[in-house]
Amino acid sequence: MKTTEPIKERICPKCGSSYTGVPAASRDAKYDCICPDCGVKEALESIGVPQGEQEKIIETIHNYMGR
Repeated sequence: MKTTEPIKERICPKCGSSYTGVPAASRDAKYDCICPDCGVKEALESIGVPQGEQEKIIETIHNYMGR
C-alpha cells in the first residue's frame, strides 16, 4: 500500500551526511543506526577490503541506483 507520509531525512551520526534511505545497523557499539554508505563501508572493512576499493564499490552502487 502506498503511503502519503513525507520522506524523513536523517543525519548519519558516523559521517554527518544526510540521507533518506533505510538506515543500516552499525557494527560499532558507539552507533545505533547509520547511513547506508557507512553500513556498506563497515561490512567491507570487516572482511578486509581496502579503503580505496570500498570507495569504488560505493561509487558503483550509487551509479547503479541512479544517485
